Amino acid sequence: MKKAKLILLAFVFLTSTTIAQTKRPFFSDTLRTVTIDSALTVTAKRGLSMDDFVEVMMKDTAFYQAFHDLRKYSFVANNLIKTYDEDNRILAKIIRKVSHDNSTPKYKQTQLLKIDSGKVFKRNGDFDLYTVKMFSYIFMNDRNTDFTATKKVAGSQSDEEGYKQKLKTLIFTPGNPVHGIPLISDKTEIFGPELSKYYNFTFYHATYQDTIPVYYFKCKTKEGLSWWKEGDTMIKELTTIFDARNLTILGRFIDMRYSSVPFDFNVKMNIELSYVSEDKLVATHISYDGDWDIPFKKKEICTFDIHHSGFKPGYSIAK
Repeated sequence: MKKAKLILLAFVFLTSTTIAQTKRPFFSDTLRTVTIDSALTVTAKRGLSMDDFVEVMMKDTAFYQAFHDLRKYSFVANNLIKTYDEDNRILAKIIRKVSHDNSTPKYKQTQLLKIDSGKVFKRNGDFDLYTVKMFSYIFMNDRNTDFTATKKVAGSQSDEEGYKQKLKTLIFTPGNPVHGIPLISDKTEIFGPELSKYYNFTFYHATYQDTIPVYYFKCKTKEGLSWWKEGDTMIKELTTIFDARNLTILGRFIDMRYSSVPFDFNVKMNIELSYVSEDKLVATHISYDGDWDIPFKKKEICTFDIHHSGFKPGYSIAK
């Protein structure tokens, strides 16, 4: 019995040590479910050009609508957040499995699983890291939500709402200016005459989710830019996939990096949409890996991995 206890204690110690030393995972630089057929590079001869894709991206509203329409469905969200120290060792882990029930006029949210480890919250109940708070505010919706058809939960602050809208502009309509952010407001217009010369634009035929034919459009900063030209760019890569049948946007990867005296950041985000019916899209996968370093605050490093599944038509569709 004593020997068994010692073995158990040794196992617990080794497991906890392994967890504490776990390194930050590598973030894929493309949408993982897309298979590119490099032999079928799209050309203007096929009736499409770079300008066609840019025009769709600049005018598109369907990508954000896929998030907005989540309130029309009941579904389950599996959320995993990890925070790291500057050596990329895990400091905290947040695991949530949440049921979003829109089957009745009154939205209901149920925590199916809640596991926290490490320093997750401050004494006042807020998340320890502002990045986690903002990301939760936009995507995990445990306090304020775009996933409910009912009135939003009270308590949001106007500055947070403003940041939320700016982040939405950057994610859902990249290429447009994001006003109100010092030093970088004009660095998001990557298709404009000032910045487009610093990027290579390529597009291909590809397959998404094994069956959907898509166009894969990548904007990436050119190799060998001088340091001052590199400093003019904030979006280092923007990859968007379009349903080849109707040019609807189905997914987006964005890599943003910037360094200056006030702050510096290195953020990667991957968002994937899926059809829940013949013509209705919803957001099904969101992943994020980011560093933020702001004066007078500790550096924030965290990753998110969010999956939505089990979609059922909500009250607004079924009635």
